[in-house]
Amino acid sequence: MILSYILFAVLLVSLVSFIGGLYLVINRVAIQKWMAWLVAFAAGSLLGVSLFDLLPEAIELLPHDFSIYVVIGILFFLIFEQAVHWHHDHGESCDDPSHQHNKTTGYSVLLGDGIHNFLDGVLIASAFIADPALGIATTVAVILHEIPQELSDMSILLHSGMKGVQALWLNFISALTAIAGALVAYYAIDLANHVLPYVIAIGAGGLLYISLVDLFAEVKKGTSLSDRIGRIVIVGLGLIVIWFISEASH
Repeated sequence: MILSYILFAVLLVSLVSFIGGLYLVINRVAIQKWMAWLVAFAAGSLLGVSLFDLLPEAIELLPHDFSIYVVIGILFFLIFEQAVHWHHDHGESCDDPSHQHNKTTGYSVLLGDGIHNFLDGVLIASAFIADPALGIATTVAVILHEIPQELSDMSILLHSGMKGVQALWLNFISALTAIAGALVAYYAIDLANHVLPYVIAIGAGGLLYISLVDLFAEVKKGTSLSDRIGRIVIVGLGLIVIWFISEASH
């Protein structure tokens, strides 16, 4: 019975991700003019997830070694992006380097989001195993946390040049990694508890890399002073939203 509750909860979280992405795809024409602002919000929200959510967990679970694994996460995502760049340089022709960079960022976001969703699945399953009431509360907190992040992720995927349906399904598949995390936590809770701190720290490093290296480069492309200031304000808004949600969920 507990496993049924867990699977229903993680599927519900994944469905929220799908619906949020569907909204952006359906309204893509209207969204295009707001894309730069959505990317700025994504930069702030992903940075917030790393700073206010994953990093504190990593510090608590790995008080002496967390920084090593955060650096490993940063380097891993750097190597991943370089590998994707190499693949496109040798496998596809692209006359626009900025488009290629955006596309690589999209793949990095899918990888980072997949790790984060896996962790959400572990969290939800662990909460239900401890107490079904706690599991329900945790599921609600994760959904509230996912809404701004998934909208941000879809914005980045669309900005990277992916087709609407392609971005929608890839983002949904990434969201389904929560099921894998939930199953690992349910059937191998001891293994999950042992590995989880390292995955959290590596994930924190990955999201730091994506936000500060890839997305902040887009934020700095404003054409006027007011545009640049406005994007910085939106980055701050993304940080504030994630901070409030993280505080409410703890």
